Amino acid sequence: MDVLGGLWHLLNLYAPAAGIGLIASLLAKLLWRGELKAAPWLRMWLWSSACAAVACTAGLIFFGRDGKMATYVAMVLAAAASLWWFGFGPGRR
Repeated sequence: MDVLGGLWHLLNLYAPAAGIGLIASLLAKLLWRGELKAAPWLRMWLWSSACAAVACTAGLIFFGRDGKMATYVAMVLAAAASLWWFGFGPGRR
């Protein structure tokens, strides 16, 4: 596999994490407009995507391949937990 092929594989591995983070942060900003007024959506997106990417990597290591439904559930839960942490919990500034 060449470098470009490896890059595409890596981007496709973490694309669901970025998508889950984006959708979750935008929905959180929409649903809790008043409470999350001070929290910038880009920061929320980056943190939730990063936590979902960690869950994706952990699922890849644990199951030996990607694309398992349990990994996607873990990614959604990780994104939700990070949004709570930085939007409502102790990580709020």
